[in-house]
Amino acid sequence: MEKFDSKKLKGMVSQLKKLKFNMYHKDFLLTWQKPLDDIKAVLTFAEIFNSLYNNNISCKVFQTGLGVSFFRDKSTRTRMAFASACDLLGLSVQEMDEGKSQISHGETVRETANMISFLSQVIGVRDDMYLGRGHSFMKEVAASLDEGYKKDVLPQRPAVVNLQCDLDHPTQTLADLIHIKNYCGSYEKLKGKKIVMSWAYSASYGKPLSVPQGIIALMTRFGMDVTLAHPKGYELVPEVMEQAKTFAKKSSGKFKLTNNMKEAFVDADIVYPKSWAPYNIMLKRAELVKSNAPKEQLDKLEKECLAQNAEHKDWFYNKSLMKTTKKGNALYMHCLPADINGLNCVDGEVTLDVFEKFRLETYKEARNKPYVIAAMIFLCCFKEPVKYIEKIISKPFKRSGYYNII
Repeated sequence: MEKFDSKKLKGMVSQLKKLKFNMYHKDFLLTWQKPLDDIKAVLTFAEIFNSLYNNNISCKVFQTGLGVSFFRDKSTRTRMAFASACDLLGLSVQEMDEGKSQISHGETVRETANMISFLSQVIGVRDDMYLGRGHSFMKEVAASLDEGYKKDVLPQRPAVVNLQCDLDHPTQTLADLIHIKNYCGSYEKLKGKKIVMSWAYSASYGKPLSVPQGIIALMTRFGMDVTLAHPKGYELVPEVMEQAKTFAKKSSGKFKLTNNMKEAFVDADIVYPKSWAPYNIMLKRAELVKSNAPKEQLDKLEKECLAQNAEHKDWFYNKSLMKTTKKGNALYMHCLPADINGLNCVDGEVTLDVFEKFRLETYKEARNKPYVIAAMIFLCCFKEPVKYIEKIISKPFKRSGYYNII
């Protein structure tokens, strides 16, 4: 357990007071749509909650209420991180299981959103499988809640938090950013650091574009030298690419695109080799699903995608590539689970020896996520978040007596 440092916490509060942010009654959907001060506020509050928890100080700002966990895709880390964040703040968690709901009987999104929100403070949504659906679904949920709150159906307007959609994975990329900051020493030291977001081979189908898009759109805002590497045909959503270019110019950073993996990793400080599906494949897949196409057509598209992937089995991270990075030891990152050669697959994104070298670092990367989510919920639900946190710091209340015993 780290030593309680109220001076350090008060310093972070002072930083918050210099920022112009207002997330009250606003949702957290896409990082690139948030002002930079909002992003910095989430990062700072996440670190404050981390410090408070590690010092056995209660962060329960809610006396009652629900956090609704609405996952339309499988999840380990984000699912548990959302539950942990809700518990940290004093909320109970209720998982929304579509298979056990009335959605299959024709219940609309508008109706479902209101029915699950009478005593809820936040709805965390994961919908990342189909391009064009996830973000749209979250906006529809948000609009339904707006109507319910304005028409006095709901006593409060629950916040909607993006736990990964088809476009962005903000809880992951902000957790990644904190990890990079801790590794480099400060956010100021990120300027000029080279991070490579690279496609890597996977034998699986339909991996979302949200992580690479989130990384290039976030790291360029902090003056980093961002390189996006992928084979031809694995482009990202054009609008996000343009956004990354704009952010890089504004922050005096860099944004470069290359189709050469070996070239990309030279002198990199941080590397993020991860697979994603080709943009054009994801578009076709979404169109087929939307039109209720026969399963045979979807199966055919999957075979095409896997065949295209198989043409690039040489896109993986190993010791030879690592030696070309800064001092031969760039920080390896992954949102997990990674496809690891010799462990869970024959051919994949990274070799076992390299992954094992950085395995614990990837765990540290992941452990930031509950605090990021807690910060998002806190900022969206409380009108004067700085005053609340000052009260907690000035009059800390122990969350457990365990540390008094030993």
